[in-house]
Amino acid sequence: MIDLKYLQNNFEEASARLQKKGVDSDILETLKEQFAKLKEANAKLEAAKAEQNAMSKLFGQYKKEGKDIAELKAKVDANKEAMIPLQEKAREEALKLEEIALGIPNFPDDSVPEGKDEDDNVELKKVLTPREFDFEPKEHWELSEINGWIDFQRGVKLAKSRFSILKGEAARLERALINFFLDTNRSKGFEEYCVPFMNNSAMLQGTGQLPKFADDLFKIEDEDLYLIPTAEVPLTNMYNDEIIPEAQLPLLMTGYTPCFRKEAGSAGRDTRGMIRQHQFDKVEMVAISHPDKSDEIFEMMVQNASDILTELGLPHRVVELCGGDLGFSAAKTIDLEVWLPGQNKYREISSISNTRDFQARRAKIRFKDGKKNRLVHTLNGSALAVGRTLIAIMENYQNEDGSVSIPSVLQKYM
Repeated sequence: MIDLKYLQNNFEEASARLQKKGVDSDILETLKEQFAKLKEANAKLEAAKAEQNAMSKLFGQYKKEGKDIAELKAKVDANKEAMIPLQEKAREEALKLEEIALGIPNFPDDSVPEGKDEDDNVELKKVLTPREFDFEPKEHWELSEINGWIDFQRGVKLAKSRFSILKGEAARLERALINFFLDTNRSKGFEEYCVPFMNNSAMLQGTGQLPKFADDLFKIEDEDLYLIPTAEVPLTNMYNDEIIPEAQLPLLMTGYTPCFRKEAGSAGRDTRGMIRQHQFDKVEMVAISHPDKSDEIFEMMVQNASDILTELGLPHRVVELCGGDLGFSAAKTIDLEVWLPGQNKYREISSISNTRDFQARRAKIRFKDGKKNRLVHTLNGSALAVGRTLIAIMENYQNEDGSVSIPSVLQKYM
């Protein structure tokens, strides 16, 4: 959650920063009005408390002077009763403010480029040169038909659209990629975890998926549980409402999970193939960092994901997201986009984000800095999205007869 004190005390400056991210000015005006309502409710409550304290101090004086306290006691009791609705009003206004604030995204870093959408993102560099084919490269679903790797029809039969089944060598390749990603991340200092694939609503609120993105989550009926959209949720929230000794920072974590998303806003997009699925595998990196070290860790995470793609021999580019394309919790994001020759374009395969203290404030993740508790910084990123990596291997390593070669770094896993 954003720092409400900063927003209240620097409203115009904060509003300008949020508008860079495309936040509607009407929402900010609603927030400003709610600040005023809470301030008014608190002022009335504090005035009543001050009056109560002033009258309470008179009891000793009355007794000392031998005065009758019955009338004073009646006034104190009446004021105490009058304070109950004032307390309730202040509580209600505070809850309304928090409810609005939970739907406000993180402030973008000052360095984030201006822009409305993905067309305004900034390419930082390209890594590896795309292969030149002496034949027309096929898309992954065509290669799947030749090799019998992906069964889209039976995936739909078992569940619904945007589900698929990997079989044979494709299933083995999926498993090989998961192991390769985890082993690489471990070699870079990330500790491996195996976490629950369902989390409760408090955890999803902590990392920013709830309440704003409830429509994109699969909820378990009659349970306060959701299928996770990414391992970022359980890995980050392992330290929800905890105080971490400073000496333990940074905490570097990695884990494999399936991810579940309704893809509510993607109607008509990537309807063919495996690019956009309701269930997909991903290996995630998460870091919980001292605020002074999060930029350094961010760069390390970006480089690690890029190195994995390079080891696989997959051409990719590094792109900085503009303000309008930033995710809800992110202050800064670098995307890695892999080259897909069948589509003749780069497609996102990893997003690495620094959320600063946004998630930490929502999830109450702190560290002990001397005698003072401070909010940590949290970071997350894919290393990598497994299904999209499999697609990239199929398209980049395809042969003219439709067969697919396996990258050398994966052969020991196969």
